[in-house]
Amino acid sequence: MTTYDTIVIGAGMSGVTAARMLADAGASVLVLEARDRIGGRMNTDRSAGFPVDLGASWVHGIDDSPLWELVQALGVSTIEYTVGSFQAGGRPIENFDGDGARMAGAATAKWVDDVTEADRLLVEEIADSSPGDTYLDVTERALDRSGLDPERIDEIREFFRHRVEEQCGAWIGDLDAHGLDEDEIDGDEVIFPHGYDELPRRIAAGLEIRLDHVVTRVVRTADGVVISTADGEFSARTALVTVPLGVLKAGSIRFSPPLPDAVAGPVERLGMGVFNKIFLQFPERFWDDDSYVLRALGEAGEHWHSWYDVSAVSGLPTLLTFAAGPFGTRMQELTDDEIVADVLAALHRLYGDAVGAPTARWITRWGHDPFSNGSYSHLAVGSSHHDHDDLAGPVDGVLHFAGEATWGDEPATVGAAYYSGHRAAERILGRSIDLAAFAAAIRAREQTPAN
Repeated sequence: MTTYDTIVIGAGMSGVTAARMLADAGASVLVLEARDRIGGRMNTDRSAGFPVDLGASWVHGIDDSPLWELVQALGVSTIEYTVGSFQAGGRPIENFDGDGARMAGAATAKWVDDVTEADRLLVEEIADSSPGDTYLDVTERALDRSGLDPERIDEIREFFRHRVEEQCGAWIGDLDAHGLDEDEIDGDEVIFPHGYDELPRRIAAGLEIRLDHVVTRVVRTADGVVISTADGEFSARTALVTVPLGVLKAGSIRFSPPLPDAVAGPVERLGMGVFNKIFLQFPERFWDDDSYVLRALGEAGEHWHSWYDVSAVSGLPTLLTFAAGPFGTRMQELTDDEIVADVLAALHRLYGDAVGAPTARWITRWGHDPFSNGSYSHLAVGSSHHDHDDLAGPVDGVLHFAGEATWGDEPATVGAAYYSGHRAAERILGRSIDLAAFAAAIRAREQTPAN
């Protein structure tokens, strides 16, 4: 049996980043990936002749972002799209009131002002919160202090609930009061007209990656680690586990000896959310040309509440909406036809007969995916930001963890996956790795003719 320096479990963004850095440093590295593709939760469908990002879509804030610097260094094409972060105002948004009627400019401005004030009060309530308080607890306290009329309070309550669902894939009552502390966006946001998975695929080029290898057991030994799969066993001096938190929570991989509480505790305490996407392509546009988002407030948007115009990617009229949290969990049990009919009913309430029959659709069910068991991590009640970073280990000096759930500054993002892979590689090597040099090495390798 060949013994590698490091075996990386998972070929998502964190896994291929770490593997590439280790290999560039001269280490022998094997990547074991359960799926039949590279990218993990960065999953781009190109079957229609243009890319549809079924998983990650945005770089959330490009200012002072090493991820954005990587994107630029590799010359990856992007489109500015600064409403990936759920917001009340900002870019042009078509707002509809609880009855489904289009809101005029003055009504929209008043709405944005009311949400801004409620958010200001919310920040104060979060700062004064006690251990065990949920995000629902602090939002209710802020709304009680707002002095707004009951109908507006109900609308903002719904807005807060949807914001938690979109950002965390969780119910507002399951999120810790500090669950959105790290949700600060600095600078514009961008999406990828050629597909987000270009990043991990280019990073992974040339690595030894074995697809369709489902890891079932990781054993720590006196010499390092032994990894078991249905296709045999593999040994290494160190191992890096980059599978999603949902896989760790499900116990799909057995660890022997069992993980210590320093790592097992965060696995148990942190939450894994469900966030599903529904793309609908239409024969013609029925919304304003300059609108980034269509948003239904109050009762009209109880379930389907926001539709994002992503037509720029394909050149065809396309809206993206989300089903997240408990609603997302319920919706993924329905058939595609049932889901589309439900979305269209909500759109008809806003636009009437102007809504045409969709010409194409893409629907995700991340909660059913056995290699993720959800979409991304969040700060569940009883957990803390430290749990994210503590999850990274190491364990006994030979077992490391990476992935968005292990990065406390901005979990649930591709940036977190990238940074955590970088951190893991540095820990395994025992020295720092320059990110600019890392990107330059990828470009140089791509421009070197094959022998």
